[in-house]
Amino acid sequence: MANIIITGSSRGIGYQMAQLFANNGHQVLALSRNSDPIASLKNPNIFSFPFDISAEEDLQKVEDFISANWKQVDVLINNAGKLANKPFLETTTADFEVVYKVNVFGVASITKLVIPKMPKNGHVVTISSMGGVQGSLKFAGLSAYSSSKGAVVTLTELWAEEFKETGPSFNVLALGAVQTEMLEEAFPGYKAPITALEMAEYIQNFALTGHKMYNGKLLQVSNSTP
Repeated sequence: MANIIITGSSRGIGYQMAQLFANNGHQVLALSRNSDPIASLKNPNIFSFPFDISAEEDLQKVEDFISANWKQVDVLINNAGKLANKPFLETTTADFEVVYKVNVFGVASITKLVIPKMPKNGHVVTISSMGGVQGSLKFAGLSAYSSSKGAVVTLTELWAEEFKETGPSFNVLALGAVQTEMLEEAFPGYKAPITALEMAEYIQNFALTGHKMYNGKLLQVSNSTP
């Protein structure tokens, strides 16, 4: 059974993934600022504590947990995301910083922390968005969010090259419309064709097996585009 770290686990896809992995016997460290939803599950295979991916002291808590409880980390799923939805001319530098601290700098920080604890066949899966894919349909108001999701695509390619001899593997999934709270914030009233649970099931399987087929790749997981 694998040791799995999932960020952004308090709701939506991350919340569903934590349960899927744990119910299949894997050990899960489920991280989010609000740990109450995960803690209320009382699942013996899920560990959690309040975690802000942009806070250095919280990254140290992850380091301490791994050292005390696990010999290695098999899978890291960078699922945490921050959304800003406002016209570009109203988007401040501070707005960009808040989004990038979570979606880019936070992803880089926790990945840097975990890589030395992963085996050669480990797998880092970063969740991006179709909005971050070059040439895809773009939407007004998402300058900070979509550009940050584009940044982690390039980071994934760079990491795969840098660690190609030692592992782990790195891949990024650009998700289309999934019925989550974040989608409702970005596109109020829009109804997605895919549920959070359905996408969580796909990502769970990919996280455990995708490294055998892919490294440094962007996979577009979408059958529609808002």
